[in-house]
Amino acid sequence: MAPLRGRTLLLPLAAATVLVASTIFLFAAAGARWRPADTGLPVPPAVFSAAAVPVTASSNATTGARKELSFLDENGHPDDPAAGSDSGSASRCDPRAAAVRVFMYDLPPEFHFGLLVWSPPSPDSVWPDLTNDATPPPRYPGGLNQQHSVEYWLTLDLLSSSSPPCSAAVRVADSRDADLIFVPFFASLSYNRHSRPVPPEKVGRDKALQEKLVRYLMARPEWKRYGGADHVIVAHHPNSLLHARAALSPALFVLSDFGRYHPRVARLEKDVIAPYKHMAKTFVNDSAGFDDRPTLLYFRGAIYRKEGGSIRQELYYMLKDEKDVYFSFGSVQDHGASKASQGMHSSKFCLNIAGDTPSSNRLFDAIVSHCVPVIISDDIELPYEDVLDYSKFAIFVRSSDAVKKSYLMRLISGVSKEQWTSMWNRLKEVDKHFEYQYPSQKANAVQMIWQALARRVPAIHLKVHRSSRFSRSDRGK
Repeated sequence: MAPLRGRTLLLPLAAATVLVASTIFLFAAAGARWRPADTGLPVPPAVFSAAAVPVTASSNATTGARKELSFLDENGHPDDPAAGSDSGSASRCDPRAAAVRVFMYDLPPEFHFGLLVWSPPSPDSVWPDLTNDATPPPRYPGGLNQQHSVEYWLTLDLLSSSSPPCSAAVRVADSRDADLIFVPFFASLSYNRHSRPVPPEKVGRDKALQEKLVRYLMARPEWKRYGGADHVIVAHHPNSLLHARAALSPALFVLSDFGRYHPRVARLEKDVIAPYKHMAKTFVNDSAGFDDRPTLLYFRGAIYRKEGGSIRQELYYMLKDEKDVYFSFGSVQDHGASKASQGMHSSKFCLNIAGDTPSSNRLFDAIVSHCVPVIISDDIELPYEDVLDYSKFAIFVRSSDAVKKSYLMRLISGVSKEQWTSMWNRLKEVDKHFEYQYPSQKANAVQMIWQALARRVPAIHLKVHRSSRFSRSDRGK
């Protein structure tokens, strides 16, 4: 009976050995096809705040691994970050090192550059050719249109993200490799130019584009995968995307503020605030310190507004006779950028009072003018405030306090020269975070927005994973 007992004991051991060997074989076979993004989790770079780093064709040590993750070049063609030119000197940006990997829909031009009266060179072309230095990208309209041009700068940055200088975001060819899905709809420009129907139209072009966009996204597998939670839609003008915002509310919005949004549609926990593009000229090589700015307090803008005008009127009548206080009525467009800039460049403090909406480009004009902002807007939300302490270079005043007799003048008059100079120096350090440029520059507004979006990715995946807890159980019902 002893030999029988031994064979009985050996049978489970042999089965376990076969199971372990099979498992090892399966993992080895799948290893070559495994990609980090297949888990649905973001892969953090070595330094989260760093932009993507160039990958040269001579970097052979990790070529095999990098070939698993591809990006799109400036013309929208799939490429490989490790594949250089025949000379071996080409340099590419590695998606693995980017703060965020982004897939962008190839929407028809009518949603983006077509709104700039750009026509594709061929019927199958969607994007302008950014590889030709002799042909600059289509220009965005001037005037006040520019203050809400955020989607334009982000789209340009994505289109050129495969080549150095490397952005915080790199465009990838496969949506499964992406942390976020970018929707290139120039919503603010569409509103500014096409919100009103042109006879014989009964529906304005802007509304028609929004309805078409909703139908397109709802049919996409990328939207269905997470219910749109990982989609990025820029709607910086307060009235843009008015007809589609409720349907697209699961997406991550990039906005100027939440003043005209229901909390169920947009909120700080879900969405990102981006700065206006300033209209005043940046004060370059600013040496105009405390004693070189004769005006104590400066305000540029309309006093009478449809909404939020009462506090402006109260402050105007309270301050108009004060010494060294100057009110300039009208916008930068009314007076010209040079005159408006001159007023702020010669002032110690610049008023930013809530109007039709909690925010305006007036704040960002003050920042790049290094005129210490005095913010009177109880509901304002500020760009990148999770990483930028505005109290180091701005003064916040509650609306209820601002209208108290002599309160505001006592407050700013009590700021010492040393305190003001400290805020002035900080303004000169942070003004780069509010510049929109192409090509994008390190730590400018475009890069700061991508970094802010990257910080939203973990929360998106947490929400998605929590909602998936009982998916297997539900399928069994």
